[in-house]
Amino acid sequence: MRRDRFLARFGVFAECLLTGVWIAVAALPLVTLPAALAAGAGHLRRTVEGEGTGLRSFAAALRAALRGGGWAAGLVYLAALALVGADLAFVRALPVPGGRAAGALALLVALWATVTLLRAATAWRPGASWRALLPDAGRRALRDPAGSLLVVCGLAVVAASAWFSAPLALPALGLLPAATLAAEHRASTALADA
Repeated sequence: MRRDRFLARFGVFAECLLTGVWIAVAALPLVTLPAALAAGAGHLRRTVEGEGTGLRSFAAALRAALRGGGWAAGLVYLAALALVGADLAFVRALPVPGGRAAGALALLVALWATVTLLRAATAWRPGASWRALLPDAGRRALRDPAGSLLVVCGLAVVAASAWFSAPLALPALGLLPAATLAAEHRASTALADA
């Protein structure tokens, strides 16, 4: 019994790592990042629920997420990150009053945008509109700070893995949708208990 539970949990962890590699490959053009995260979250959700899933279903979900506007969400996300980067460069180049505070605020905005993107990708289902998912995910990111912190911890694990050894960042990417799925599950359980 204990051994079976251990093997099941290890199997989910192994799927997270495999999904991270799939996400990394699918997100190489960068604008496909939201669709790749959505396909990865769907794959992990189906794995945890005991459904049969694999690379074909991941690829089908990726295509559906791209057709549903995933590439546009990627463009908006990259534009937001570019704006934050420009703001940080401006604050560093010119000593302006309140520059440190503006830089810290810009980093918080980038973190909020990333958590919002991850929460929207986790909520995505075939046929869903990214335009509708993103505002709702942004509100959930602000209203559920503990869940958002869980997602930020997933980001920290990926960053630490990349710092330790760059190739480790690829499989570690699978931890992002896993952490976001856990945050969303936690929030829905809390609502059901209330």
